[in-house]
Amino acid sequence: MGTAARPVIIAGAGPVGLTTALLLARHKVPVVILEARTGPNTEGSRAIAFQRDVFDIFDRAGCAGRILAHATPWGTGRTYYRGQELRAVTYPDPGDSPFPPWANISQTEVEAALRDRAAREPLIELRWGEPVADATISPDGVLVDTGTRVLAGSHLIGADGAHSTVRDVAGIGFEGRSYPDRFLIVDLRADLPFPRERRFHFDPPFHPGRQVLIHQCPEETWRVDWQVEPGFDLAADRASGRFDQRVRAVIGDRPYEVRWASVYHVEQRLAPSFARDRVVFLAGDAAHRFIPHGARGLNSGLQDADNLAWKLALTWHGQAPAALLDSYHAERHPAALENLRVTNGTLRFLIPQTVADRQHAHDTLERALTDPAARDAVNSGNQAEPYWYLHSPLTTPPDHPGAFDERPLAARPPVPGVLCPDAPCQAGGRPTRLRQLIGTGFLLLLADPARLTEARHAAGPATRVHALPHLDDDGRIAALLSATPGSAHLIRPDGHIAAVLPTADTEQITAAIHRACGAPQFTESEGQPGR
Repeated sequence: MGTAARPVIIAGAGPVGLTTALLLARHKVPVVILEARTGPNTEGSRAIAFQRDVFDIFDRAGCAGRILAHATPWGTGRTYYRGQELRAVTYPDPGDSPFPPWANISQTEVEAALRDRAAREPLIELRWGEPVADATISPDGVLVDTGTRVLAGSHLIGADGAHSTVRDVAGIGFEGRSYPDRFLIVDLRADLPFPRERRFHFDPPFHPGRQVLIHQCPEETWRVDWQVEPGFDLAADRASGRFDQRVRAVIGDRPYEVRWASVYHVEQRLAPSFARDRVVFLAGDAAHRFIPHGARGLNSGLQDADNLAWKLALTWHGQAPAALLDSYHAERHPAALENLRVTNGTLRFLIPQTVADRQHAHDTLERALTDPAARDAVNSGNQAEPYWYLHSPLTTPPDHPGAFDERPLAARPPVPGVLCPDAPCQAGGRPTRLRQLIGTGFLLLLADPARLTEARHAAGPATRVHALPHLDDDGRIAALLSATPGSAHLIRPDGHIAAVLPTADTEQITAAIHRACGAPQFTESEGQPGR
């Protein structure tokens, strides 16, 4: 049996594993999901905050509508110190995107939506109660031992969490550390007059000396996250009545129902490699762990899934060389390093481990009470953003790179490596969105309709080619892309811009597609990307 005749095997039926499976199935790749649990996890909300661009991934997976219909959108985060508001961050307006900057919904509900969609997909088989016990890895694929049977797969994806068996059998480490500080996380159902915003409190009157984070979730549910003392015992807190006192200090004398409560500690960990032998890959918590403040864990894991799926699909179908798979680590490991850098800064401010860090956090908060210039240094968690693949080996460098602002929340310029913008458009006589044209192959956008025929020939049948004037009459998309007369934009299946070409030169188009397939020197004898 050839490698491409075997399914891709995914360990883990959480959001990352299910999303990867749905994206692969969209590319006509069969998938077997192995899940150690005997059934779905229906308790607790766990992760709740999902970033706008992640909803485009859910859209490609076929369930963004259901998830968003049950979610609570929000777009403002406020930070307080001793009851005084220090700063408010309003996240960029979604503009022409149908999705809000942020939406809160429990991870459990997201999993249910993804799982129901996977159940309707004939290319996906989900096996409960079958863990990965061991695996034999070779250049021809992988043999996975579940303890009761051995399965042959073309590739193995570890989406099996922080204690990943796949990571262990691949011999990949997990560098970093856990921190002793404890946090109490509770989902309360109550009718509260709080705004639909992220609100973070340093040293509030209702929890002096520590921190509290408050978020609204669907169905009148509120996520409250308290920093608690070392050695905190939830059962003892409830039995003593202290738990009720904590809740009352936040919500006052109102009826409430505890829907879920848990205690967690934070970790900062990173696998040194996200892949082995172009056969085994790690995604989500199996590859990286970040503190939850900033929502960089699951959002980043879903971007892992989006990045990996199209690359596996092209190589599985023989439409790109195996070298393309090297770019998964080359792109997603730097993304994780950036998340680690950002969250380490948050960690030093929220739960400082040294005298110097404690003094810095205290002094900054005190200054911020009266000095507006100090308020941007108050760090309660910088919210997740998609990583920019500016220096990826798949990205065609621009001829004249210009300087632009890469700081958080800066406007996203339409340069190679960033996610393409979104806007309503017309394609094939029906209304759609630009990002809905993305997903199953490359997308080539031409400023000059006269170059369509030759560009289609150069790009190959697996690349969809559109003329910008045919997509929108008012030039909205052309303006968002900063298109020039005769320019061409190549968009990857995950929505990132692979190349911006000043002219629709056929040789440059072919070279950009080859590069985006991991093969700048791809020859006819090796096959043609996209053909």
